[in-house]
This record gives sequence, C-alpha cells and structure tokens, in this order.
Amino acid sequence: MAAQPEQASILSFEEARAVVEDHASHLQPRGRELLAVLDAQGRVLAEPIHADRDFPPFPRATRDGYAIRASDLENLPTDLQIVGEIKAGGTPTGLAVQSGQGVSIMTGAPVPDGADAVVMLEHTKHAGDHVQVTRRVAANENIVAAGAEAKRGDKLLSPGVRIGYAEIAVAASVGRPRLVAYAKPRVAVLSTGDEIVDIDVPPGPNQIRNSNTYSLAAQIQDAGGDPVLLPIAPDEPARLRELLLEGLEADLLLIAGGVSMGKYDLVEQVLAELKAEFVFTGAQIQPGKPVVFGRMPCGADTLVRETDSVAKYFFGLPGNPVSTMVTFELFAKPMLEALAGMPPRKLVFTHAKLKSEIRTRIGLKRFLPAVLSGEFERCEVELVRWQGSGDIASIARSNCYVVIPPDRERIETGEWVPVLLR
Repeated sequence: MAAQPEQASILSFEEARAVVEDHASHLQPRGRELLAVLDAQGRVLAEPIHADRDFPPFPRATRDGYAIRASDLENLPTDLQIVGEIKAGGTPTGLAVQSGQGVSIMTGAPVPDGADAVVMLEHTKHAGDHVQVTRRVAANENIVAAGAEAKRGDKLLSPGVRIGYAEIAVAASVGRPRLVAYAKPRVAVLSTGDEIVDIDVPPGPNQIRNSNTYSLAAQIQDAGGDPVLLPIAPDEPARLRELLLEGLEADLLLIAGGVSMGKYDLVEQVLAELKAEFVFTGAQIQPGKPVVFGRMPCGADTLVRETDSVAKYFFGLPGNPVSTMVTFELFAKPMLEALAGMPPRKLVFTHAKLKSEIRTRIGLKRFLPAVLSGEFERCEVELVRWQGSGDIASIARSNCYVVIPPDRERIETGEWVPVLLR
C-alpha cells in the first residue's frame, strides 16, 4: 500500500492561518546583501537606521509668513516692523526678533532667535517695511522645534521593514547611499498534471496551458522572493519524486495541483514516501479547501545536501487557478515574507458596503473575487461573475475578495462585508 500522510487534518481558516504564522515566526532569512539605496526597493531591511543629527536640526517654519513674537498679537490688527527675510536654506545670522518686529520667512527656513511663532502670509497685509497682522497665533504655532521629529542617534527604521519609498526617503535623509538588506528567498514552483502544457506549446483538445506556474512566480516576486520555475510534473510517481526533491533544494516549495482526492492526485502520497511531516491537509475555505502545508525535516533521508540544516517547508496548492492564487495569499505569502526577513503579519480585512445581494451555502469561509469601487470616502463592493475556481478571467476582472463567514448563506444589499485587498 502506498504511503499516506499521517495525522492528516482539515482546519478552520483561522486555525490554519494561525498555524502558518506560528511556523513563520521561527524562520530565519538566508543571508544579507549590501545594495545601492534604490536597488533596495522592495527588499527587507537587515540593519537599523539611526538619525545622524537632530531632525529638524533647527527650529523650522512650516508656513510662508512672518516669524514673530506671539505676545505681540494681543490686540488686533497689529503693525510690526519687518527687519529681515529668511528663505529655506538661508542662515538667520545676526537676525533677532524683538518685540514689535517680524521677519519674513519661507516654509522650511530656520526660525530666528527671539521669534516663537509664525503667522501665515494670508493673515497679514504687507506695506513697505511693515506688516499688519490680522489673526492671533499661539506660541510655537507653525514651528517644528529642533529635534522634535528625532534626536541624533534615535532609531528611525528597524530590521524587518520592507523598503518602500518612505523608507528610502528616511535613508536618504540620514545620508545612506547603500543599505544592508536580506537576500531574497528562492521559492520553487512545481505545477503538476498530464493535462498541463507550457505556455509555448499548443495544447491538445483536452489540455490546458500552464498558467499556475506564472501566476505564482508573479506573486512570489511581489512578495519579495525569487521564483525558481521547475518543469511540469507528470502524473507519474518517479518523475514527480525527482522534481519534488529538486524543488526542496530551494528555501520554499510551492506545488500547484495534485493535492485533491483523485486517482492521479499523487503529491501527498509521494511526499509521505519522502518522510514529509504534514501540518495540515486542508482548510475549511472556498476556493482552496484541499491546500496542504508541511515540511521535510532536516536529516530526512531524501535531503542529501549537507548544507541543509533546517526543515524545508512546502505547500500543496489546489490546481484550479483561482484556488492557487487565493491559497498563496492566505498561507504561502507569510512563509515567504518570513524567509525574506519580515516578521509575520496578521491578515487585515477592510470593510465595504455590498452593492448586490449574495447567496451562498454555509460551511466554508469563502474568498470570492469582487470589485471594490466608488469615490473618496464612499466605497462599495460587488462580486464578479465567475464560473468557479477555474475561471481565470474572473480574477483578472477583480481587485479584491469578499470574505463570507461560514455561517452566512445570504447577505443583503447595503450590508457591510469584510474585504481582502489584492
């Protein structure tokens, strides 16, 4: 009798997600690289970034206007003598604001001694060497004090943050042309099934092109990994075994197809023969219920690479394309992010009003392709028309998933529903 997974379990979505997050929390990234700051875009920071001076390094005006003493504005309107001008990048050398005086100042310029507020330009009338102020300001209004944003030596960025435009701005502001980032994890992708042909091969009457490998590769890249594309595995145990072993040389293995209950769904059987440990073999979701999560323990007979000192994790993702995409986002992505150096993140849903009624069956938590639309603060969501988890075009027409609890079979128009963005 062929080997089968031991202690196989089908979990609720919340249980399965929590298990994945727990395993992800124990993973370590595979190395570090020194990169030019723009080349680090999308990578995960592997070093702390500290302020190299106070931010701002001087009291900074936040408005165009006049640097004044707030106590001079007890009676309005008030006329003040203009005694100078300071532009952004200028130096207020020799300037000191006395009572009854003001200095013309631009946004970003250093506030001169003696001034404790900036009155906005639109609240003044300029005439010759005087200015008439028509509105009061409080002490410290429209001024950012020196060191208010950060003190020299303060940590501005911590390791584990994904580097985007804001993080690049912080690095540039402290004079860092290069950053240390974690190496990208290598994620092997293996699509299975005799019915699959590659995208440059004309399919037979009963064959389909291999979209799963390429959609997964794109999702891997978006999540910060390097995809390793393996040949299509046929429904034949020996060749499947060879390709699984090749995939397990990567940091993470994703298998698309072959994890359902059919006669030729061989993935779990072959993995069991390779002494894999199965964490779970299904989740109570639609699409994607047959998803498999497990690991090949270090020291297993089949892993002969002496450099392997940690367990290698794998996911068996259902072969229907929408199921493959959904289960990657829900389960594989946090493992990839952990290998890339990010701490595990909780899955966050937003909410929107339902545009049209939904009727479904109870029992599974559903992640259904939908379109989030609207303008400004008003948004609504509606399911796209789809023919099940093999309908690739439906996912391309969507921009989110409506999340339906397992105990709801009808949701009325206008109800607020959870939404998972994609």
